[in-house]
Amino acid sequence: MINEQRICDEFTRQASIESPSFNEAAMAKYLRERFEKLGAQVELDHAGDVIGSNSGNLLARFSGTKAGEPLLLSVHMDTVTPAEGVQPVLKDGIFTSAGETILGADDKAGIVEIIETLEVLKAQNIPHVPLEIAVTVCEEQGLLGAKQLDFSKFKARQGIALDTGGTDIVINRAPAANRFQIDIFGLEAHAGICPEQGISAIRIACRAIARMPLGRIDDETTANIGTIHGGLASNIIPNQVKIKGEVRSHDREKLRAQTELMIKAVEEEVANATIVINGETRKASMALELNEDFPPMRVAEDAPILQVVKAAGEALKRPQEIRAAGGGSDANIFNSHGIDMVILATGMAKVHTINEQVAVKDMVKTSELLVEIVRRV
Repeated sequence: MINEQRICDEFTRQASIESPSFNEAAMAKYLRERFEKLGAQVELDHAGDVIGSNSGNLLARFSGTKAGEPLLLSVHMDTVTPAEGVQPVLKDGIFTSAGETILGADDKAGIVEIIETLEVLKAQNIPHVPLEIAVTVCEEQGLLGAKQLDFSKFKARQGIALDTGGTDIVINRAPAANRFQIDIFGLEAHAGICPEQGISAIRIACRAIARMPLGRIDDETTANIGTIHGGLASNIIPNQVKIKGEVRSHDREKLRAQTELMIKAVEEEVANATIVINGETRKASMALELNEDFPPMRVAEDAPILQVVKAAGEALKRPQEIRAAGGGSDANIFNSHGIDMVILATGMAKVHTINEQVAVKDMVKTSELLVEIVRRV
């Protein structure tokens, strides 16, 4: 029922189109034509105007051939970099890139699997409910496209996102995340002539970071300081440093507590950093920028969409592994708007590297599963 050659041809076409975040217009144009050819009503929203991309999100709607509430399918069209001049190569059944670029299987494998599913539904006259398809931009930049979606446009209350590695894996839980940037301001001085007249912003940052629990905090929570930038030269006491970090947790209270703990460590070290120069007390200071990156995702084990996915896997004699993820995706945003959306594995592997790959047989497997899911909704 699944056409392997059609999958290969479709993936080759898509992977050859450069679509790094903020530059997805060529991919959006191709997909609009492709979905319209399959019979969809297609529109592009104005998300790009807000977030600085040259394309908006693409929304495609297919009429159902049986009664029922629509099913929503979600993927993203942007990729990470390097993505200039991507040349997909197929060898021994596995797609890789020819040069020093990513392949784009994240998330073009998912898009290909949706298109193959639509081809099969049409060719085999398989009854299905109306389908709503959302292809977002700038997912890799913090789910920016999904955050700009007009959710009043969706009638579906359940859906499938295709955007994780492996096969026969279904994600029903993912953490929320906070991201922060802290600027620490000390006092500049010559490191060799009058170091006692300086307040080192780097030293403050180091003391604060040393106090922070980082890495895996517990089975639901992680924390990280990802970057630290500051200083001008080795002979200057640094008067400014910028640190960026994040906290993720499946539990909102743990997320709040860990975030506050890390910020408090900086606040206290800044407060302790004072010196007296000619009778005048000089103090360090700080500026904080804290943002909720994405909300948590949790689809109940007994949710109808998850039961359909399980039944589809059993029908194919491929039990699905239901598990939690450590990262966020567009599904977090959809779930926060009342749409029960789980994430289906697409077969992609080694993503976000120049060694990215996807096996044709895995795209075939995912397409088979998706056809069975749509048939059963």
